[in-house]
Amino acid sequence: MNTIYKKIIVNDLMQRNYQYTLTEPVGKNFNPRFKPELTPKEMLRLGVFGGKYMTDCADEFPPDWYKNVKLCHEFHNPELNHFKINASQPLSVWQAKGWIYPEDPRGWFQWYCRYYMGRRIPGEDDKQIKRWLAMRRHISQIKSNCLPGDLNCRKKQRQALLHWAYDSRKI
Repeated sequence: MNTIYKKIIVNDLMQRNYQYTLTEPVGKNFNPRFKPELTPKEMLRLGVFGGKYMTDCADEFPPDWYKNVKLCHEFHNPELNHFKINASQPLSVWQAKGWIYPEDPRGWFQWYCRYYMGRRIPGEDDKQIKRWLAMRRHISQIKSNCLPGDLNCRKKQRQALLHWAYDSRKI
């Protein structure tokens, strides 16, 4: 099967005329170390980032990603998260720690959405996958401190794992 290259032009609140090319089929050909348990669409439907994340990006991603999603354009609302708890740090913290890159000014989830759609950035993809792998420590902490299936145990860590495409409901 031939890969169809598609150019994407982004114009939202954080990027103007940012261009990238999709070089892989949607949801396919991931780095073998990167095995997310949730798609971006599933994450948005579950409730992540207080409903605030990427509310102005509907033109960039498939419309069905935004169906049955609770969004809050005005502010971060933890009640819209799956576990009804804030598990996010402000973007300013991410920027100060050097975790934000020009290609994805909103951070890891924006990178993942674009990676899922088929964009690849050598080097950057490796950095983001290493960050994703580092989140596994939270799975170990939940397994060590919670009874299996106790979704009320360590809700903040469970919500954080959802933010990183790990399905913490299955732990």
